[in-house]
Amino acid sequence: MKISDMKILETSPGGRGNLIFIKIETDEGLVGYGEASNHPGSVLITEGCKMMRQFILGEDPNNIERIWHKLFRYHTALGSRGVPCSVIGGIDEALWDLKGKSLNRPVYDLLGGVHHNPIVLYTHINEHVATSEEMAKDAKSKVAEGYKALKFDPFDSKMKTHPISFISGEISKEVENFGVECFAAVREAVGPDIDILFDAHGNFDVPTAIRLTQRLAPYNLAWIEEPVPPESYKALAQVKRMSKLPICVGERLFTRYDVIPFLEMGLAEYLNVDTTRTGGISELRKISTMAEVYHIPVSPHGADGSIQIIAGCHTMASVPNFYKLEFFSSGLESYNAVLDRPLDIRNGMLYLSNRPGLGWNLNEEYIKEHPPVPERIPGAN
Repeated sequence: MKISDMKILETSPGGRGNLIFIKIETDEGLVGYGEASNHPGSVLITEGCKMMRQFILGEDPNNIERIWHKLFRYHTALGSRGVPCSVIGGIDEALWDLKGKSLNRPVYDLLGGVHHNPIVLYTHINEHVATSEEMAKDAKSKVAEGYKALKFDPFDSKMKTHPISFISGEISKEVENFGVECFAAVREAVGPDIDILFDAHGNFDVPTAIRLTQRLAPYNLAWIEEPVPPESYKALAQVKRMSKLPICVGERLFTRYDVIPFLEMGLAEYLNVDTTRTGGISELRKISTMAEVYHIPVSPHGADGSIQIIAGCHTMASVPNFYKLEFFSSGLESYNAVLDRPLDIRNGMLYLSNRPGLGWNLNEEYIKEHPPVPERIPGAN
């Protein structure tokens, strides 16, 4: 079997931004689907997909490791992280889908079988509301749907910056006090048995991050995610020494090579590496095994689109040190729209079937009817 073509399927289902899917075709008629979506950056990802297509034509799709290294090593001159890694991740997912279909087995079977199924999810509460009472009300509604862990960032919407726009790293007292009030309200609303996760989006400098971890400690948060920008693990080490909250990092780390210092230096209690950005199913599985040695739970980041979520679930099905997988329950309609059948979500969990490959195919007709839209540039007029 040989790869005969790689097609890029772009779409913009309502409210989810632009999604970029990869379809790998073979000379035997089998196809595999992956996802390289990333927001922001869809234009760069699309161009990366176009460029990498030439490297996989004629390859045997069963040689997943060979193809992964071929793509990764070719781009090391300028750096294989970022866009190249995200494209490789989408291709890798499609290759695993193909391998499962060719063997008539689900992907999780090929990764070692089931340790978890269903896959426990965590979801987000609506932070773009005016009051802490509204956030608390939304949190209670998510718990009523069956979710046992909720994530939000009440500071971000009030700071009026893009989530990855670290400017000074400081925060006004007004915004800080509002955010603390929101965490207090949500904890009171959901009770002591629900995990509350704080996504700091890497927005803070060291003293601000330390102060927030100390002010929020009374609300028993399960983690603070990316308290400082990801570029400096020494800055994170300063926060770690003073933090009264567990720390989660990973969504902007690429491959096992980036993860090593965070594990070796004991800088985080959780890893939330992104299923696609870090290099796909192959790399996510390797990172999870590395983290297992350090007894660090893995909680994959990545709820851009459906295939990314499904690929993460298949990987985590075989991972003993799995915590929960990120999922935007408010986006369920959009997730289902691009698939040939709905995701099986019940009581805050995603159920994987025994269908071959990833178990879902794309609804290509819907994708054709919903083309991508121009990407909005944060801060542009």
